[in-house]
Amino acid sequence: MLILTRRIGESIIIGDEITVTVLGVKGNQVRIGVNALKLYLFHREEIYRRIQQEQTTNSGEPLVIGGTSNEKPEDKGKESE
Repeated sequence: MLILTRRIGESIIIGDEITVTVLGVKGNQVRIGVNALKLYLFHREEIYRRIQQEQTTNSGEPLVIGGTSNEKPEDKGKESE
C-alpha cells in the first residue's frame, strides 16, 4: 500500500487519466474529489461490497448500476396490485 500525505487542495495523479484531490478535512472525515473519464466506475467500499454481494445473490440476473427501479424484467408491463 502506498501512503501519501496531502493537504487541502493538493492532489495525487493515478496514471494519465485520474486525479484525486483533497477537498476538505472535518474531524476524522476527509472529503476527496475524483476527476476521471466517465468510463471508470467509482464506488465507496461499502457500496462496492453490496454490489458484489447482490451479484452473487442474483447469480445470473444482470445488475443495473444507477437504475432507479427495482422492477424485475418479467414484471415490466404488469400493473401493480
